Amino acid sequence: MTPQPTTVIAIGLAVLGAGCFAVAAVLQHRAVRATAGPGRGLSPGALRALLCRPGWLAGLALAGGGAGLHAVALALAPVSVVQPVGVLAVPFAVLLAARRSRTRPAPGVLGGVTVSVAGVAVFVGLAAGSAVSAPVSGFALLLAGALAAVVVLGLAALAARGSERLRCVACATAGAVAFGLVSVLLRALSQQIGSGAAGLLDEGVLGAGAGMAVALLVGGWLVQQAFASGPPEIVIACLTVLDPMVAVGLGVLLLGEGAGTGVATAAAMGAAALLAAAGVAALARHHPDAAGRAPAPGVPAPPTVAAPLP
Repeated sequence: MTPQPTTVIAIGLAVLGAGCFAVAAVLQHRAVRATAGPGRGLSPGALRALLCRPGWLAGLALAGGGAGLHAVALALAPVSVVQPVGVLAVPFAVLLAARRSRTRPAPGVLGGVTVSVAGVAVFVGLAAGSAVSAPVSGFALLLAGALAAVVVLGLAALAARGSERLRCVACATAGAVAFGLVSVLLRALSQQIGSGAAGLLDEGVLGAGAGMAVALLVGGWLVQQAFASGPPEIVIACLTVLDPMVAVGLGVLLLGEGAGTGVATAAAMGAAALLAAAGVAALARHHPDAAGRAPAPGVPAPPTVAAPLP
């Protein structure tokens, strides 16, 4: 099945959004680590200090621009098509870091970039040809929000009691779940309002909008905590793999986007998702911050990169 023209436009907008998220993540991660210090949580006082850092504010503005592009893409195509494109922010960020440090990325980094891009390309191509848009019930959205809230609260409780490394993993994972829910809600609202099934001031629309605002704030705070609590490669792996999986999973299971997907196509999409995950794992393993924590004397350490905010 040939993708619709609007789907192609949506994918292009999502790619541009991924580029904005990559630059934003580099700027925000550097500012957070400089403000909070490595391995420390981000306190309210540190957050106030971040608001005075031009680099962090520039990253926030770019993240907002990327979110706007992503929102338009979600209005044009199903979640299962748009959301996985966000993983491209990882290779974008790695290549940006290499350009800033004027060094050639290691073979393992290049291999991870290639594998992750290939996996996403295959996944999006299959999803674009099989995903369908279906009416979404208020109960399905409520169920998706409740499920995401339980997971986020559980991970936040785990982060509060765990070590620095565990806190980083738990916060990044919880942020990915929150951002995945935002994409699902945004896609559902765009369908309801665009079809005329609901108005801007309808109770269900206002409730879903409030849910998106809360999820964005909670997810953003958790990602900043992850930046401050551990190595950025852990944040990369959690956000870029789990965010699309949450969004696509909710889209297929609760929003009916998988109704036109056959068994063979679903299996191929699963294999492509695993390929993309393997690429992200390779990027994390060969990331400059992980592979070169102790640079040779006289050799400057390459700048770290971080995952994007969905």
